Amino acid sequence: MLPVKLSASLMCANLLEIEKDIRELEKSGIEYLHMDIMDGVFVPNLMLNNLFLKAVRSITTLPFDIHLMITNPERKLDWFDIKPNDIVSIHFESTSNVLGSLQLIEEKGALPGIALSPATSIESIRYLLDNIKMVNVMAVNPGFAGRKMVPMTLQKIKDTRTMLDNLGYEHIMVEVDGNVSLNNAPLMRESGADLFVVGSSGLFLPNVEIQKATRDLRNCMKQ
Repeated sequence: MLPVKLSASLMCANLLEIEKDIRELEKSGIEYLHMDIMDGVFVPNLMLNNLFLKAVRSITTLPFDIHLMITNPERKLDWFDIKPNDIVSIHFESTSNVLGSLQLIEEKGALPGIALSPATSIESIRYLLDNIKMVNVMAVNPGFAGRKMVPMTLQKIKDTRTMLDNLGYEHIMVEVDGNVSLNNAPLMRESGADLFVVGSSGLFLPNVEIQKATRDLRNCMKQ
């Protein structure tokens, strides 16, 4: 497996004190800032947008992990301040031109990723493996924070990691997104996840400092 990396979900941060939280995340050594972009169409919620990304970009050099939960992302990529070393993931179900969308992301110098909702089979992305650097296995149905992990998630992570390794794609990261808690994270890691989207279940916790929460998450996944 690849080394553990954490991606902090900013939709779960204190949006009224976002710069303060980002400074704490920087001190904690967080690897990515996770940006959930929702259009109210692909998912029944609105969250973050291109102006928010631009504002955050102006105060930090941390790379972004941009999760596009929007319809027809290939038409909207230019809206977002995508930079080299960012990860940009689209949902397999969000467009009829998945391959073209991934190629556009790569042309911008970012790392293309594909996100799979719980009901979407990993077999559906086999033909895309030459064009992605990350698979986001959604542990919850997309659209809202704070949901519980879908029971089949751990097996899906295992199956994804096994498929990638068996086909010679060991370099592709397996991200898990949803309900990454101190209890669930070790099981997710054991199943084969490398990149963890951490939010209201494990990072932004009441009465727990961000740096401590980050240390606790890393420690719980040490093998």
